[in-house]
Amino acid sequence: MVENMIQTFIDKAGLVSARVYQVSSLAAALEKTVEICQAKGPLDPQMGPQPEKGGEQSRIMAAPNLDESGFAALGKVCDAAKGITLVQEGLRQYPGGIDLGVTQMDFGIAETGTLVLNSNCEETRLATMLSEIHVAILRISKIRSTALGMADELKTLVGKSGDYLAFITGASRTADIERVLAIGVHGPLELVIILVEG
Repeated sequence: MVENMIQTFIDKAGLVSARVYQVSSLAAALEKTVEICQAKGPLDPQMGPQPEKGGEQSRIMAAPNLDESGFAALGKVCDAAKGITLVQEGLRQYPGGIDLGVTQMDFGIAETGTLVLNSNCEETRLATMLSEIHVAILRISKIRSTALGMADELKTLVGKSGDYLAFITGASRTADIERVLAIGVHGPLELVIILVEG
């Protein structure tokens, strides 16, 4: 039953163009995140500082909702990789964009391939909206069959006035302009989900 639910989540996320990887640990998820960041070309900032001619542009990775130990572990992997600037706060200083935003998800919904994220923190919202690629780390144990089946858990996440909960299904897309599908208009061009076992 659990294997079927995981496969349903992977299938549904794939239908909305999300890439999904399964790894054995958080450490492996962080390594995969850095690998994804290195594989993408540096963004062409529309605003903000321009790279020097002939100089190598550092990629910007934002990880606002990682706990202290997770952020430190990701920092070590970024340092070893070189060319990645890791930030946790002050994301408004990067209006020209962030190469990659990484967040730990609260839940996943198999029925629709949807991610659920407590976004009370503005830094978390910015990381999921300003980045070209959003990497979502989700523990397999946090996948639920349906949204209705997790009603009590959702109520807990929005228990106080002003709580902000995001439901993310695929990369940002719209067809508002002349009914032509445009990707990345309101957020990331790409969504990558890393499922962590255990």
